[in-house]
Amino acid sequence: MGVAVSGGADSVALLHILKELSPRWNLHLRVLHFNHRLRGPESEEDARFVARLAGQLGLEFLCEEGDVGREAREAGENLEQAARRARYGFFHRLLEEGKLEKVAVGHTRSDQAETVLYRLLRGAGTAGLAGIRPVTRQGIVRPLVEVGREELRTWLEARGIGWREDASNLDVRFARNRIRHELLPWLEREWNPKIREVLARMAALAQDEEAYWEAELNRLEPEWIEQEAGGVVLRADRLRELPRAVRRRLIRRAIEKAKGDLRGIDMEHVERALALAEAGASGAADLPGATVMRSFEWLRFARPEAAEAPREYCIRAEPPGEFRLPSGNSVIRLELKDAAELWGGEETAYNTEGVWIADWSSVGGELTLRNWHPGDRFQPQGQDRPRKVKELFERARIPCWKRSGWPMLVKGDQIIWTREFGVARGYAARPGCRQVLVIREGPLTGGQ
Repeated sequence: MGVAVSGGADSVALLHILKELSPRWNLHLRVLHFNHRLRGPESEEDARFVARLAGQLGLEFLCEEGDVGREAREAGENLEQAARRARYGFFHRLLEEGKLEKVAVGHTRSDQAETVLYRLLRGAGTAGLAGIRPVTRQGIVRPLVEVGREELRTWLEARGIGWREDASNLDVRFARNRIRHELLPWLEREWNPKIREVLARMAALAQDEEAYWEAELNRLEPEWIEQEAGGVVLRADRLRELPRAVRRRLIRRAIEKAKGDLRGIDMEHVERALALAEAGASGAADLPGATVMRSFEWLRFARPEAAEAPREYCIRAEPPGEFRLPSGNSVIRLELKDAAELWGGEETAYNTEGVWIADWSSVGGELTLRNWHPGDRFQPQGQDRPRKVKELFERARIPCWKRSGWPMLVKGDQIIWTREFGVARGYAARPGCRQVLVIREGPLTGGQ
């Protein structure tokens, strides 16, 4: 197990407590320290202090450092966010590489109260009010989250154990420090002397609620949320079947699956996506790290780069052959067949189970596989005239995000075939033809 030690009282207490318990719990401890390099010589002395402490306890010391100030400026983050991202990035890499099974960090009940109040003031929902989790899916554990900060300092002083004081923890320019040193003391004086315990209890209740919802969403997700190339979709028109609380949760889960996490997402963003789902009209909204789009009855969530239109493609398609579409995860297969051998001379059908049949004598020539272009026209079987493909999309209720990469098999300026709408009138196989072009679209297979 890794123990994250900054040098402050909480993390030093955590290390000593786990060291005392290690024989009983069979713990193999390593000391972890991340040097944010934010306080010049003081940051370097923190690292040396933790290294000495690890040595005194006979434990391995792992240290990483980064220029968090520069990274924050480049990423447009505040220092608190950038420092946390860098620090936890270090911990998660060690966990992902299998070097550690768990990483213990020194958050206390006091930190829990500050976090809940901070999130409440920012407008968080129940998930945010759950605060700091005692255990995370990524392998972070917080053994002291039910212990007060002052209790730990008393424990250290009784044993004569020293720690480092971080002067930046007193800087009220940081929101967390204003809550710790100004707002919470004021609430204790003017409203409730046990406000920290109240906030910590609120977090515990919210965590119980979240545990229930986690199991319920795992049950609902396969029915409601569908993974597709570049994002996830759900049926916006059916959301009204569900209680509003469930709608919010499903949207939140969809955002998480598309984005990879819920960092930066709060109730305002969930409500924005929910309003789009309930509007009944096409539209889009930007969320932190994700885009949500409504088209017909579908709602799509994707990362911003995945929400962009696929790149243009134009592939020479000489049969027989298999041609991978760069805009998705499918392949177009073209085969030439003898008609009599394929059907025994009987009349053919077209667009059967994803297989389309064209008369090669009509099609024959240089073929190209390309994506749909605005203005393309196509004459489906049974139609008396060519129609704009966009009109066909509208009639078939094809969501707008699926259109730009839509495959077309063309000869010159003539569309021979297109996905879903099949072979164009005048090119379909018919009784008496000798050779046919078989067109199939299917998923990529292994190795492609």
